[in-house]
Amino acid sequence: MEKLDGKSLDLVQTNIEALKKLFPEVVTEGKIDFEKLKLILGEEIEKRNERYEFTWHGKTQAMKLAQTPSTGTLRPDKQSSKNWDTTENLYIEGDNLEVLKLLQKSYFGKIKMIYIDPPYNTGKDFVYKDDFRDNIKNYKEMTQQTTKANTETNGRYHTDWLNMMYPRLKLARNLLREDGVIFISIDDHEMANLKKICDEIFGEENFIGNFIWRKKYGGGQAETHFVTEHEYIVVYRKGYGFTWKDKQITVSEKEFNKIDENGRRFKTIKLAKWGNTARKEDRPSMHFPITAPDGSECIPYAPDGNLGRWRIGREKMEFLLENDLVYWEKKDTRWEPYEKQYFDEEKNKIIKQRSILYNLAQTGDGSNLLTNLFNNKDIFENPKPLELIKLFIGHICNDGDIVLDFFSGSSTTAHAVMEYNFEQDKDIKFMMIQLPDPTFEKSEAYKAGYKNICEIGKERIRRAGEKIVQETGKADLDIGFKVFKLDSSNVKPWDPDFENFEKDLVEQLNNIKEDRTREDLLYEILLKIGLPLTTAIEEIDYNGKTIYNVGFGAVLLCLEDDIDLDIVHEMMKHKSEHLSPKVIFKESGFINDSVKINAIQTLKKNGINDVRSV
Repeated sequence: MEKLDGKSLDLVQTNIEALKKLFPEVVTEGKIDFEKLKLILGEEIEKRNERYEFTWHGKTQAMKLAQTPSTGTLRPDKQSSKNWDTTENLYIEGDNLEVLKLLQKSYFGKIKMIYIDPPYNTGKDFVYKDDFRDNIKNYKEMTQQTTKANTETNGRYHTDWLNMMYPRLKLARNLLREDGVIFISIDDHEMANLKKICDEIFGEENFIGNFIWRKKYGGGQAETHFVTEHEYIVVYRKGYGFTWKDKQITVSEKEFNKIDENGRRFKTIKLAKWGNTARKEDRPSMHFPITAPDGSECIPYAPDGNLGRWRIGREKMEFLLENDLVYWEKKDTRWEPYEKQYFDEEKNKIIKQRSILYNLAQTGDGSNLLTNLFNNKDIFENPKPLELIKLFIGHICNDGDIVLDFFSGSSTTAHAVMEYNFEQDKDIKFMMIQLPDPTFEKSEAYKAGYKNICEIGKERIRRAGEKIVQETGKADLDIGFKVFKLDSSNVKPWDPDFENFEKDLVEQLNNIKEDRTREDLLYEILLKIGLPLTTAIEEIDYNGKTIYNVGFGAVLLCLEDDIDLDIVHEMMKHKSEHLSPKVIFKESGFINDSVKINAIQTLKKNGINDVRSV
């Protein structure tokens, strides 16, 4: 019986195997002969000592860190999940470096879109400090204290940021499908460095472009020379198979339900601003009077009845008024102006996406949305607006695709996926990964009961999902998520103390940690054999013992003690009709060695040769 490897995917060995397939002649006695490889590649080998490259202190270690397998696991947390039995969405708590390693087997080449909003390295935000020797231990230490900023006085200010980002992006690329795309938000602090490491990891030829997003209008007096209103979103593809979906504007003539004196059809759009930023104080310059048809003064009001603002500025408003492009309606004692938009078949066409996102949404829109959701103004600082992420989803994703965010923060990406699914009648899945970074004791989030960022993110998904369903009545929308938490392996490591060798040997006979459940072990096995965490699992109760039927008979497991041949025969009844399943037992689970030997032989006689133990 083969023993299951307790590690995540060995990326070094995977790369070597790929090289062997491409160039079998360079393999000598199982090793790569690099002199032969140089001969085959000819002029494509760089031989000069001086060459164009981007390097920094710790780069070699960062590359090794991406290739070092993880010995950790992801433990299921049903209590903080939502709709565990039916959802296909995931929320994973843990250091994203280790989590990305653990996902390599199960999600290699399966993610359609990645969006991340990593630390910008402004001197105020936290930059992960990885431990090359034991990152699981390092992760547990990080979660016990409030993380500290990477200040500009640090002698390795940029280096620490690069060492954090490089291995994570390297692992993220593996998870992308060949037609997958990654979007990375960043500002001027690390824009140049991000572009260089992405050119190296994804390839210069796979750089799609930069979006320039106008995140705010105006700024404070503290800014030194000029007001910075923008950020960037850097976009790379995995390979050449991806398709960028242009926006198709199809206008129905029926929408244009009003007719002017010349018989031309038009529709109307309210000129007073609506939504979360409709108040006068949000944009004072866009609150001004205009003249109504009876000569009275007309000013905008917000939906809550307070003074509001127009959605356009003075210059455009004057143009509309002068060119008879304002339609007036009188409601009670107040005049309401609307912009006239005439039907034009020429506009019924494909619209190309512009690289400058000028009037899309602002940081304030994301903050206002979260404030309304939590009834707390300062629950989370500067979340991205939904419209930004929904724009990217719309250009990239189709039904059944997975969107990953491994710096998920307040879970804006999950919220955006759920809202996009409702608006476009799609079924796109999300996977969030976030370090449970403790909130500060004096923060509003901590006072409200949220002791770490993950608690905020999970609660946002719950509230946002319920709000969408309540407002739309769309009960079949997947607003659930399965929660998993990073931890050390459920299996005890074999590291004997020779002074207490006999005691250690006895304990190793039952090699599962005492504080772990069979379900903990089940999901570790799924990760290590390469099955997604949302794979269908049926629990079969047979004489008080549980058999797990995974993937409709693709994998059959029994992790009980005192396994006999009756259980083995019962397991065979549930095997897949189309393929030979993997069968997995606990190493110490059989009643005795004789039963174990007979079980293996029985399975082989029935065409099941892949039998493993843990």
